[in-house]
Amino acid sequence: MPLTKTSLPEVCQALLYPRSIALVGASDDAKKTGGRPQLFLRRSGYAGKVYPINPRRAEVQGEPAWPSLAALPEVPEHVFVLSPTDTVVDTVRECARLGVKLVTILASGFSESGAEGVERERQLQAIARDSGIRILGPSSLGVVNPRNGLVLTANAAFAEPDMPQGKVFVASHSGSMIGALVSRGKARGVGFAGLVSVGSEVDLSVGEICAATLDDPAIQGYILFLESLRHGDQLQAFAREAARRGKPVIAYKLGRSSAAAEMAATHTGALAGEDDIADAFLKDLGVARVEMLETLFEVFPLAQKIPARQSKARRVAVVTTTGGGAAMVVDQLGVRGITVQVPSEATIARLQAAQIPGSAGRVLDLTLAGTKYEVMMKALEILLDAAEFDMVIAVVGSSARFNPDLAVKPILDSAGHAKPLVTMLVPDAPQALAQLTQAGIPCFRTPESCADAIAAVFARREPGVPATAHMPAAGATRALSEAQAYELLDALQVPHAPAAVFELQTQQPGALPFAFPVVAKVCSEHIPHKTEVGGVVLGIQNAQELATAFSTLRSNLAQRAPGVPCSQVLVQPMRKGLTEVLVGYRIDPDAGPIIMLAAGGIWAEVLRDRSIRLAPVGLETARDMVAEVKMLQTVAGLRGKARGDLEALAQAIVNLSQLALRPDLGVAEAEVNPLMVLPEGEGVLAVDALVLKPL
Repeated sequence: MPLTKTSLPEVCQALLYPRSIALVGASDDAKKTGGRPQLFLRRSGYAGKVYPINPRRAEVQGEPAWPSLAALPEVPEHVFVLSPTDTVVDTVRECARLGVKLVTILASGFSESGAEGVERERQLQAIARDSGIRILGPSSLGVVNPRNGLVLTANAAFAEPDMPQGKVFVASHSGSMIGALVSRGKARGVGFAGLVSVGSEVDLSVGEICAATLDDPAIQGYILFLESLRHGDQLQAFAREAARRGKPVIAYKLGRSSAAAEMAATHTGALAGEDDIADAFLKDLGVARVEMLETLFEVFPLAQKIPARQSKARRVAVVTTTGGGAAMVVDQLGVRGITVQVPSEATIARLQAAQIPGSAGRVLDLTLAGTKYEVMMKALEILLDAAEFDMVIAVVGSSARFNPDLAVKPILDSAGHAKPLVTMLVPDAPQALAQLTQAGIPCFRTPESCADAIAAVFARREPGVPATAHMPAAGATRALSEAQAYELLDALQVPHAPAAVFELQTQQPGALPFAFPVVAKVCSEHIPHKTEVGGVVLGIQNAQELATAFSTLRSNLAQRAPGVPCSQVLVQPMRKGLTEVLVGYRIDPDAGPIIMLAAGGIWAEVLRDRSIRLAPVGLETARDMVAEVKMLQTVAGLRGKARGDLEALAQAIVNLSQLALRPDLGVAEAEVNPLMVLPEGEGVLAVDALVLKPL
């Protein structure tokens, strides 16, 4: 009978604060991978008990060695398995038998290596499930806690002494990255509260590990280095709780260039590429996703000052002592869709009254006068108090390196203001950078990382209502007929064109409940894409043409889809809107339910003009989605053009997204394509729909 899994507080204890550690396969050679953890633990002053396990040696690195785990005088809390792949399963099974709480596996050669490796991984999962032991890895380089000397890692980068401590916890799929972050961070004077190489997540995942540390008061935020969204449900649960507690989460995720899904049954599946979904997933959970590795060391103070929220406020002021440096920042912000705000007339008047030199255009360029303390101090005071700005960026030139008391000190003295104040130093100015970092002022060495951090923090969204619908265990699905799909839309209050259903073999269809012209379409759950089999006849003007259309549909099916079951024809009035969009819902296996809005018709695949969110969404979020689809600007009432009913479109998005809260409906994917956007006040109208349910 399966045992209860180790609780999260116990996981945190065994992971970061173990009182005893066993090193299975410990090497006497400290230069080898198997010898590093023991060397590092002793060098860092770890106070717990360390038991080297090596059946071939009486001593390892000058300390008594033990022949097996069973021979130890106590059950260690944490076991690091350094031995070869073919020994791992038996070792973990022995750990489970003895009652070890947590085991870390260094070796690779599991699911990534073929059928034999897949079987090894299956055995590890069974051991964890049946015994309650927790497993970190495989392919984990270990775990580090600078606060207690726990340097339980085989990563050679940790040979460097005097590791600085910090407030941010790191969880990384890549083991090498924890060493890279520590070495790069040390060069910047940035330390960490803990680092974990997560590896293949056969049991413990990034989300569960981070969740286990949320109660640790020394950890004030998180950095995630992600290769995928494996165990997305656990990652989502962690991110939501971190957002609730006000602990910022920063992510660097690989995979921006991955191709969109292929062979998808719906356009939604094809258009919503893996990385696009991951991007929406992270942002919707309040996670700041950065593009640059450098930004990981600089963004945390800014993320602390600006909580994730639904607000679209992103109005930035720039004050500078160097026009060229400021221009680089403005340019990089513009590339990321953030426009520097022009000061209001009231703010300009205050600047003039204070006799602040320089021109107050899009950038307040103080020139060399800005290197005077009183000038920069007064300019910052006015800009920080101005209601039209949500953030102030101070770009400092050469004085930051040679005379930091002139332009940098006023920034330090303004640190207490409620509004975020950000600094970019144009020269290499380590002293000023250290002072700003110590004061908790977000500071950057390059315009690229400055803009990257600001854009990532602004892009975060406050987590909404969590979905209750989940991906069914079996991946296979079946389609509903269009008529059945409309019944689902009715239940969700998504408007659709009226429809009449007839038997395909009907020679002379009866009276229609709507006027000609009409369209006739084959109606079968076995034919999700009707046009591919000649299953649509448009522009039918009268009853005789309708009868002819039925004959055409029968003929086309016989030629292009012989043997495919189809017994019905669906007839609808021909309708025309100002434009067409696609609204799609699907349950992603990692991210969970998502909702997508995209340009409809041929533009859906040509332009890939779309907006994605986690489902369900509220009306304000749906409005944001509408604003993000560029094609919809053509019906936004610009330059006297007709305005579409974009509010009705937003409501339709909200209504379809409610599938995320309706697991009883059992829908894996639902797509309205096209959804016609009618003139303002006339609503929207679905004229085709495809719904997939699990088999």
